[in-house]
Amino acid sequence: MRKEPVQIFIASLAALSLIGLAAPAQAAPPKPKRYANCTALHNVYTHGVAKKGGRDKVKGTSKPVTTFTVSTATYNLNTTLDRDKDGVACEKR
Repeated sequence: MRKEPVQIFIASLAALSLIGLAAPAQAAPPKPKRYANCTALHNVYTHGVAKKGGRDKVKGTSKPVTTFTVSTATYNLNTTLDRDKDGVACEKR
């Protein structure tokens, strides 16, 4: 008795079941644009937006914000909103 067809069938079912477990597609990031102020930027980027490598500069014992979105293109259009020049515009907890 040959077991190869059964093994191939089971392997095929296992592969198909893994395809069904794939993560759903994520929404496309917003197109980079200039925002008039931080309130407008927060409507799209809740915790601010940073260029690649940007780090929140903090004073005292505060922890830096790390939940901002990294989008160099959007940051470059909004550098005037980065008042402390730390590479993160409109950072907010």
